[in-house]
Amino acid sequence: MFTPKGKFAWYELMTSDTQAAGKFYSDVVGWTTQEMPSPDGTPYTTFNVGGAGMAGMMNIPGHVAWVGYIHVDDVDAHIEKVVAAGGKLFRPATDIPGMLRFAVLSDPQGAAICLFTPDAAMPTPQRPEPPAPGTIGWHELYTTDLEGATDFYRKLFGWTKLSDMDMGPMGTYRIFDQGEQKPMGDGGMMTKPPHVPVSCWNFYFVVDSIGEAAKRVNAGGGKILHGPAPVPGDSWIINAQDPQGAMFALVSGKE
Repeated sequence: MFTPKGKFAWYELMTSDTQAAGKFYSDVVGWTTQEMPSPDGTPYTTFNVGGAGMAGMMNIPGHVAWVGYIHVDDVDAHIEKVVAAGGKLFRPATDIPGMLRFAVLSDPQGAAICLFTPDAAMPTPQRPEPPAPGTIGWHELYTTDLEGATDFYRKLFGWTKLSDMDMGPMGTYRIFDQGEQKPMGDGGMMTKPPHVPVSCWNFYFVVDSIGEAAKRVNAGGGKILHGPAPVPGDSWIINAQDPQGAMFALVSGKE
């Protein structure tokens, strides 16, 4: 079964060294890697839990970042809506035969997103659900306009605001839901802190123990930027950077 429309359904790492990044995330998160055939010959690697793909990775010179794919029913129609709302189109709608049609854009505040519509023939193995290790447990947007971003994702994808948390000098942390009415929501949005250079999405990968995972980040040449720190829901997090420079985060119910 594919993730319902309007939700993040795939995650992709653009990196300068796929072999090194593959080993790092396999060690830290517990994923296995698999090389996939590509119609145009471009190497592509998936990060798997069991036989199910959770994320992908490819070498794109000059780019080091994670990006999320949002499932929509019509990529081309959504491109028009995103651009009309003030977003930008970076890569026009492109078909990967037998897999999907996708486009690369940004929201009006500059955070990169991909939109995709799967081909009916695309394999969809059953994936484990959070909080199973290796799944994606949280989505976090750093933005220059909290109200504008909230309005954009509500109108384009049907997301809803659940609650606001006062974080003092850091401002408001807004919990949102992507449509499945989870008690704790699917993610949060906040005004980007000064050390984050541009608006962006950050993704939290579930691990067995945040303390043990932090050791693996350091041992693998990554850098911990924040944490380990407790968060609501009896969980622990760290924000980190991989050895190639991509930001990511980890979450666990175990310290």
